[in-house]
Amino acid sequence: MQDYTPPASLENAIALQKFGVGQPVRRKEDDTLVRGKGKYTDDFSLTGQTYAWIVRSSHAHGIIRGIDTQAAKTMPGVLGVWTGTDLAAANYGPFTCGLPLKNRDGSPLLQTNRPALVTDKVRYVGDPVAFVVAETLAQARDAAEAVELDIEPLPAVTNAEEAAKPGAPQLYDHIPNNVALDYHYGDAAKIDAAFASAAHVTKLDIVNTRVAVVSMEPRVAIGAYDKTSERYTIQVPTQGVSGNRATLAKILNVPAEKVRILTANVGGSFGMKNISYPEYTCILHAAKALGRPVKWTDERSTSFLSDSQGRAQIIHAELALDSEGKFLAVRLNGYGNLGAYISGVSPGPLSLNTGKNLASVYRTPLLSVDIKTVLTNTTLMGAYRGAGRPEANYFMERLIDRAADEMGINRLTLRKRNFIKPAQLPFAAASGVTYDSGDFQGVFDKALEISDHANFAKRKKESRKNGKLRGIAVGSYLEVTAPPSGELGKITFEPDGSVKLTTGTLDYGQGHATPFAQVLSAQLGVPFDKITLEQNDSDLVRFGNGTGGSRSITATGKAIVESSALVIAKGKQAAAHMMEAAEGDIEFANGRFTIAGTDRSIDIMELSRRMREDKLPEDVPSSLDVDHNTTDTPSTFPNGCHVAEVEIDPETGVVRIVRYTGVNDFGTIVNPMIVAGQLHGGVAQGIGQALMEEVSYDSSGQPITGSFMDYAMPRAEDVPVMAVGDHPSPAKSNPLGTKGCGEAGCAGSLVCIVNAVVDALSEYGITHLDMPLTPERVWRAIQDAKKAKAA
Repeated sequence: MQDYTPPASLENAIALQKFGVGQPVRRKEDDTLVRGKGKYTDDFSLTGQTYAWIVRSSHAHGIIRGIDTQAAKTMPGVLGVWTGTDLAAANYGPFTCGLPLKNRDGSPLLQTNRPALVTDKVRYVGDPVAFVVAETLAQARDAAEAVELDIEPLPAVTNAEEAAKPGAPQLYDHIPNNVALDYHYGDAAKIDAAFASAAHVTKLDIVNTRVAVVSMEPRVAIGAYDKTSERYTIQVPTQGVSGNRATLAKILNVPAEKVRILTANVGGSFGMKNISYPEYTCILHAAKALGRPVKWTDERSTSFLSDSQGRAQIIHAELALDSEGKFLAVRLNGYGNLGAYISGVSPGPLSLNTGKNLASVYRTPLLSVDIKTVLTNTTLMGAYRGAGRPEANYFMERLIDRAADEMGINRLTLRKRNFIKPAQLPFAAASGVTYDSGDFQGVFDKALEISDHANFAKRKKESRKNGKLRGIAVGSYLEVTAPPSGELGKITFEPDGSVKLTTGTLDYGQGHATPFAQVLSAQLGVPFDKITLEQNDSDLVRFGNGTGGSRSITATGKAIVESSALVIAKGKQAAAHMMEAAEGDIEFANGRFTIAGTDRSIDIMELSRRMREDKLPEDVPSSLDVDHNTTDTPSTFPNGCHVAEVEIDPETGVVRIVRYTGVNDFGTIVNPMIVAGQLHGGVAQGIGQALMEEVSYDSSGQPITGSFMDYAMPRAEDVPVMAVGDHPSPAKSNPLGTKGCGEAGCAGSLVCIVNAVVDALSEYGITHLDMPLTPERVWRAIQDAKKAKAA
């Protein structure tokens, strides 16, 4: 019998502290990415690879009378040209909405059943009608230009409210008034009674602008088909290989095992790359037909047409209050713009998610949401960072500021009167969810302190001396994140001494390799630098629900904790055998299995090696490997309070954010450096929507904002230095106590910036402006207010 002593136990404990949960460990992948050594999908090529280009409609709405591909087929290098008729013969499935949403009458939403290539009519500028494959990309593009389309134009409609009116152009015969979903939540009778009894009702008509996703990396796909195995392989940026494999297999009408998805580094997604697109069906069809790989790379100009977009709501919002300013009820009525097709989860953010997040951090007894999601002749809608949560918070916080001003109550005081108190938790919100943790006023008070809100009047006075207007806004938010779902937590002890974690979430910029390794290292005492992460191959990721809804650290963290417990249980069996002790006497801590009350122990890595190499009895595990997935992990409720200060030049309308503070409750924070980065990025995207971003169409459905010449994005100079604070209340719904953080920056920033601008403009009597608050829009508002006052 050999004794195992712990010569490195102290060093291991120190290492665990350095790389453990709560430490600002630098991201593992940064050294590769910042040196330009990352490998994105477009960096790959396959032997014998061909190139595809999509032929798209230049009409927003029209009947397809003919598609002539003969000239294109005879051009140099062309290997094939396909239309929707060709693909229809292959019996591929349609692209549909994956959410079981129902209309107010209980009937299911009306699907558009989008084909990969349309055959009857085009419904937006950019609608795919054919595709070409050639030996080179230039040849494919030239041939695509030679495809002749005969399209009879039809009237188009781009505004959701107009599209829902009788007599509007109809996109589908089976969807009356273009309303795919008439969503309702709430008790109408109780809501009406609450509003009837209210001492005050605040009303606002709000346009939540449509925005483009414009990730740094456009969509790319490389498809191949193996005739022997009858198997498709596609390399494509996604937010999770397992779920996307299931979706694509369903569309291709093959078993899931006949599809393999590979995802390399992903240059951003924000929800846009989490669905399947027609281009993927097209290139896989061609790969099978030609017996050669096919590569398709989108360009920025076409991505403005083909990628899913976000937000796009027209809402009438109302807040009912009693005489003391206590909230009685809130309700929304309006429209969400689906674009021309339903795909992925697109109706959800516009309706269900908006309602689910509307109650926020306040004791609002009643709420109702009535939103029609409407089809229009525009680019399809999808999930965009926050996916209903920034929308809901925007409506609620705009109402609160307006109500405070109308009732003559201080804006801060009104919020304090309505906060949910810690003693009231768990709290059943009117939205139908139950909050498990939080200190909402504590977060609020800390934000006021860090932002130096008390001295704002002095700063406003200084701005006025310089000819500038200055405004401030304070806004709370709460998100319902991490929709309940299971996740994979497979742990493999490799022969080379490394430990591989396989999970079904996927890193597209979040830095998963680092916090996941921190959690695993803390659970098992495995050296941080020995941990690798596998997320990118559907052949290796047998199960998973992907990255989205701020679920990754919550769902994967739980999977790691549960899988680690199984590893420890196996390790105790093996350690007991090797050290000739009873299994019940084996303890585990800091990566070592120890016989209780003795100094005899064995390191987990050494134990793993011995288990592989020694001949063990059948009743002793032969490895520490675990392949486990969790059941549904409950949602979490991250929350916070953001404070924005702006300066406005009244002569030009230029808005500058001069101070920004964000205090957040993300529960247990695994890596504060990464969390801060996520917050900064989300705030930057909120700044973009609040001040400059807007997708626009003319009356015929032609996009006006089709490139960066027309579509503004925030630059470094637009993003202020941010003061960030934490006020955590660990979640009670998962073993680590974590809460989602990836979308909070968007949820908190939109309304703070807009409310701050409205506050600065209040001296002109301006009470509302819709985003984006461009210099022209702000300047015109000032001029109109001056004229109105003079009149």
